[in-house]
Amino acid sequence: MTRRKLTLMLVAMTVPAPALFGSGTARTAEPIPVILYKNPSCTCCEAYAQYLDENGFQVDVRPTNDLAEISRKAGIPENLEGCHTSFIGGYVVDGHVPVNTIRKLLDEKPAIAGITLPGMPPGVPGMGGEKTGPLTIYAVSNDGTPPRVFAVD
Repeated sequence: MTRRKLTLMLVAMTVPAPALFGSGTARTAEPIPVILYKNPSCTCCEAYAQYLDENGFQVDVRPTNDLAEISRKAGIPENLEGCHTSFIGGYVVDGHVPVNTIRKLLDEKPAIAGITLPGMPPGVPGMGGEKTGPLTIYAVSNDGTPPRVFAVD
């Protein structure tokens, strides 16, 4: 018996088959909590919340008429405000930021206040239309330094 066959036999005897070949059911991590503030009449924010829900987040939508004030207090410059303001994992996430960029933020844990995708570009999660070009997501600092590019999606 070759060393390779012996190793495979030993592994097969000690490791349950689902661990080797997959059990057929995907394991999901705990949903990441999100508080999303939006204007009461905005429907694209509801679509964005659904997008987050479908991608491993648990969204608590809170309609408010004070969105600009919430964004300002979170450190988002007026010229970089998005459509809604979320709080995720200790960061502010303003606008229709794609999930992959949010995950990058949460994985890297930079020393910033958060990130923002200004405006309501077509084709972003929660918005209709086709994407017209790359999206520039900005990092917003805790210390008042000017925003910088965090990611281009």
